This record gives sequence, structure tokens and C-alpha cells, in this order.
Amino acid sequence: MRLKNVKNASEIIMNSSYIIKDPKKYKGNYSKLFGNDNPIDIEIGMGKGNFIIGMALKNPNVNYIGIEMYDSVIVRATQKLENQTIPNLRLIRMDANLINDVFENEINTIYLNFSDPWPKKRHAKRRLTSHEFLKKYDGVFKGEKKIFQKTDNIDLFAFSIESLSTYGYVLKNVTMDLYSNMIENNVQTEYEKKFASKNVKICRLEAYKND
Repeated sequence: MRLKNVKNASEIIMNSSYIIKDPKKYKGNYSKLFGNDNPIDIEIGMGKGNFIIGMALKNPNVNYIGIEMYDSVIVRATQKLENQTIPNLRLIRMDANLINDVFENEINTIYLNFSDPWPKKRHAKRRLTSHEFLKKYDGVFKGEKKIFQKTDNIDLFAFSIESLSTYGYVLKNVTMDLYSNMIENNVQTEYEKKFASKNVKICRLEAYKND
């Protein structure tokens, strides 16, 4: 479910110092934007920003970029950041399909948290763990490819396991009940916090690939 439109959302977003207004110009050179050579992790579909903000605060030696395509959602993250100073965090308002237009061989880890499951079979190519997207990710990673996923949708999780495995990824720390096998330093998303309070089981996996 998407949030209702926020008045002047576009203006609020573009006035935020955390928004990368022209990400294409940093393609292959985001280290210049951050002013260091620290690893860069991205979250595709960052929602209202709880996860990416939390990760940036916990790990100051890692740079984080949150990606979200909906103004009505990403504006909530910019509002949360208004009175914060987090130098290792930036946000991009964009469609994930365009990821190869803005990144090239520089990403350490991709986080996919509670992505749209696109349940209809004819929409399978739109899932962020489909082979179509995995091919796109090939061009953005630097070194070992790492994808971490969390979801409450068991069908999407099963699809991801098959898709990642057949694409050559090795899966680790796979669980269908995250809170019975809690990982250290877990950072919750907005959806995760809500689901956990209702005892909804959360699935999680880590996928690794070396070429």
C-alpha cells in the first residue's frame, strides 16, 4: 500500500541535501561524491528510509545509497533526515530499471527489503530477483556480488531462492523465520517492524557470487 500524496513532495525532495539530483554524473565515481573510498551499499526500494538510515548510523565506514521511485514514499525519508547529519548517506529518486544508468562496478552489497512480489506469473520479470534484474546488477557490483533479501512473501522468497541459485549465486544464512534465528545487528524496515509486532514470519537470505 502506497502513502497518500504529500503536498509539495517533489519540492521537498529536491530541496533535501541527501538527494542526489543528477546521479548519472557520478556513475563509476561515487567515491568522489562521498569524499572517500569506503564500500558503497545500496537498498533498492528503500520505502520511508528506516533501514537505510539505521544502517548508515550503525556503520559510519560504509557509504549507503537508498533508491526509491515514488515521491510519496521517499519524501518521508527526507523529512526524517531534516535535522540529522549523516555524511555516509544519500538518496536517489529513480526506477530500479535504470540502475545501469547511474552505477558501474562500484557497489559492494544490494539490499532488497520487502520488495513488490509481483505475484502474477506474467509479471515475474519485474521481480527484483529475476534473472532480468540480476543481469542488470552484474554491471554495478565491484568484486564479489552480494545480495541480501528480506520479505514476508513466501512465494517471492521461493522464487528468489530458485532464481539466485540458477544464476550462480551461493545462498547462506537462509531462514523462513528471521526472529527465531535472529542475526546480529538486524536493522528493521517499517514493514518489518509492523509485521514482527503481529508475529508475521520474515524470510531472509544472503546470496554471494564470484565471477
